[in-house]
Amino acid sequence: MTDNDTIEQRIEHEVYDRLCHVIDPELGRSVTDLGMIPEVRVSPSDETDNGYEVTVHVELTVPGCPLSKTISTRIQEAVRSYPGSALTPRIEIGAMSSEKLKRLVGELKAERRENPFNKPGTKTRIFAIASGKGGVGKSSVTANLAATFSALGYDTAVIDADIYGFSLPALFGINTRPTDLNGMLMPVVAWGVKMISIGMFAGSDRAILWRGPRLQRSLEQFLADVWWGSPDVLLLDLAPGTGDMAISVAQALPNAELVIVTTPQPSASDVAVRSGLVALQVPMNVRGVVENMSYYDYNNERLRIFGEGGGQRVADQLTEALGFDVPLLAQLPLQPEIREIGESGRPAVLTRDGKLEANSLADSFKTLALDLMYNQDRRNPKSTVAN
Repeated sequence: MTDNDTIEQRIEHEVYDRLCHVIDPELGRSVTDLGMIPEVRVSPSDETDNGYEVTVHVELTVPGCPLSKTISTRIQEAVRSYPGSALTPRIEIGAMSSEKLKRLVGELKAERRENPFNKPGTKTRIFAIASGKGGVGKSSVTANLAATFSALGYDTAVIDADIYGFSLPALFGINTRPTDLNGMLMPVVAWGVKMISIGMFAGSDRAILWRGPRLQRSLEQFLADVWWGSPDVLLLDLAPGTGDMAISVAQALPNAELVIVTTPQPSASDVAVRSGLVALQVPMNVRGVVENMSYYDYNNERLRIFGEGGGQRVADQLTEALGFDVPLLAQLPLQPEIREIGESGRPAVLTRDGKLEANSLADSFKTLALDLMYNQDRRNPKSTVAN
């Protein structure tokens, strides 16, 4: 910008500078950095004295981008908040050429090149949610914990690593596929959580029969071929048991922390111990135990439908076997609403507008989330966690 610029040219430059703060919700970068704003044009308004019309040309990464409305709204807000002059935004939406998109994806892949979560200095806390057997509500715990992290303001991502029994898309109400940008996938966002699942590709009515190397490759693709940005929290919903996927997670994400989910009865807790003992074979920290379906409150009476003490038994046995403190992190209630609301496609801890519910269930998950984020790694008393 020079002294000879017209008022219109000055506004064009300054509006473009303001658009540097408009962030693409999928890629987590400004729309100007991504080359999505090829032109800003300003002309005097025919409707307002001393006002101007600002036409912003926007090139989306793909035609019909599902978040185009969000991007347009953010651009309009940036233009309207311009000080000193009354600006009327006009947004013209187009799509990048194939060559431009190819260059952009190449640049983004060059920045990442590989699994971004095992690099030194990563800020992402990784929690792998495991169970010894199915039917203990592991996926429900994962879904509600992820929703809680997001509602608390954490940038949250989830990988549905239960390849055989994927259920997270249904629990989040997701029925769309990830956007494919020339081989780089955008995670689907629901209730503020970024997610990827094989169920988004295979459909819920098709069996998955992967084993060994192909199973491990699926996790590698979920980590390296998806643009996650830099989330604060990454949750992995593991398949029940101690099979190939648990070992793959330990190899690909050595900084992951294992959270064991069990129910109170011995038939579940005894098996849950085995899923924690995987830490004796691979370098993975067991962060703690969550006892699900611990009790049912009915007519001012607390009923222990599945018995009691299973979570503490798992915590005590793992503490003795592993040689460091494995605490019982939470005891969650049995509530029909968790299933009913979850099956509707909304995590039960959230209100319809995505805020945390004001009830004991949401309070329990909030306490669990903050405990995971802020309490020390008990395997190493000198370690600290990032704020």
